[in-house]
Amino acid sequence: MKKNIKIVSLVLLVVLVIMQFIRPDKNESGYASVSYFENETKPTDQLKTILKNNCYDCHSNQTIYPWYAEIAPVSYWLGHHVDEGKEHFNVSDWEQYTDEKRDHKLEELIEEVEEGEMPLSSYTWIHGNLSEDEKEILIDWVKALRVQYRTN
Repeated sequence: MKKNIKIVSLVLLVVLVIMQFIRPDKNESGYASVSYFENETKPTDQLKTILKNNCYDCHSNQTIYPWYAEIAPVSYWLGHHVDEGKEHFNVSDWEQYTDEKRDHKLEELIEEVEEGEMPLSSYTWIHGNLSEDEKEILIDWVKALRVQYRTN
C-alpha cells in the first residue's frame, strides 16, 4: 500500500513539473483592444478605472496577469476563466456586435452586477470587489447606453 502511494505521488509530481512547461496562451493584445469600445461608449475616467480594474481582465483581449498566473495549475484555471469571460462578453469585439447584440450584452452586464455574479468571487478574493457606489455608477452608465442601442 505504501509503495502505491509513493508511485502515485511521484507520478503526480512529474505531471506537475511537466505542466510548468506547457502553458496556456496568454490574452495580451494590449490596451488598444478596448479603444473602439471606449471611443463609442465614452466612459468617464472613473468608469474607465472601474472597467479596467474589474472587467477587462476577463472581458477583453488585454488581460493583466498576476504573478501567480505563471504557476500551473493556476495558469490553466485563469486561462479558462478568461476564455469563458470573453465567450460571454468581449469588449474587444464590440465593433463586430450588432446594436441588438450590444443591447443584449449590456442587459446581461446589468443583471450580473446587480445579482452579485460579476465580478466573480474568485476574482474578488485577490482584486477586491466593486463598492456599492461603483456598482451604481456602472449600472447607471450601462442603462443610459442601452437607450442608445435600442433607438438605433
